[in-house]
Amino acid sequence: QVQLVESGGGLVQAGGSLRLACKASRSIFSIGEMAWYRQAPGKQRDFVASVDTPFGRPSYADSVKGRFTISTDNDKNILFLQMNSLKVEDTAVYYCLAEGFTGQGTQVTVSS
Repeated sequence: QVQLVESGGGLVQAGGSLRLACKASRSIFSIGEMAWYRQAPGKQRDFVASVDTPFGRPSYADSVKGRFTISTDNDKNILFLQMNSLKVEDTAVYYCLAEGFTGQGTQVTVSS
């Protein structure tokens, strides 16, 4: 079992940046794979990005490629999502996922 706490969300104008963080309660190196998902109002939860935690190999949804970067700090057990060139359509609650568990999410709102 792992507890996850997301942070870093907020209100930003289109074109701006935010960095999300997800603090895990135990070693993320041993988890193997972690991911970010997002859910906009009235929509299903969608995959955003994932990373192979031992090796740092990322994978991205087409909609965020070139704008978002997923990374980890294995010493501090934190998963990050750097979001640049944000668009209104990026507005959603962002969740991190590990071993089937998610945190409470963090709200990202992008204004035009």
